[in-house]
Amino acid sequence: MDGTLLDTLEDITDGVNHALGNLGFPLLDISEIRGFVGNGVRRMMELSVPGGTQNQLFSDAISLFKRHYGENCRNKTRPYSGIMELLQTLVERRYKTAVISNKYDAAVKELNDYYFSKYIPVAIGESSDIKRKPAADMLMLTLNRLSVIGEETIYIGDSEVDIETAKNAGVDCISVTWGFRDRDWLSAHGAGKIVDTPEEIVALL
Repeated sequence: MDGTLLDTLEDITDGVNHALGNLGFPLLDISEIRGFVGNGVRRMMELSVPGGTQNQLFSDAISLFKRHYGENCRNKTRPYSGIMELLQTLVERRYKTAVISNKYDAAVKELNDYYFSKYIPVAIGESSDIKRKPAADMLMLTLNRLSVIGEETIYIGDSEVDIETAKNAGVDCISVTWGFRDRDWLSAHGAGKIVDTPEEIVALL
């Protein structure tokens, strides 16, 4: 979802800095937080809070972030250019679609329902019930819900976490450059197929 379908970085940055500011910690630039996303809220806040998990206010920071982000996750968030057209094309061509994300599950479902309910019937986020990416669990659960097999599946993402997830699940992967990692980073982390626009995804399919 984040960095592939939706540009969520500004709202995430606002949520992180809300938590940091309320606890008296230094605020972070959006460029710093860009590098922290992809491995779930806990890891992002571990990198954002001075001292990480050893800080006695770490749990408070997570709670403040989740509360603020839950109330403000659509303030600045928008689908990337060409995404809605891509999803419309996939639906017309009868592709089955789903979202898996290391964002916590409630936020994943809220954003998917708001932006993509016409196109994406399955959305799974991080929870205590399932291992987060790059473990294959979310993706395998999704394949089961869609009644498809790995050989029929293409996983699309913007980070090294997504590349590893696809590898661990044994499915093909397309990496996109408009998200939180650039082409050089993706190539260095094992990306095979890399695209710069949603239109290129249609051509590859």
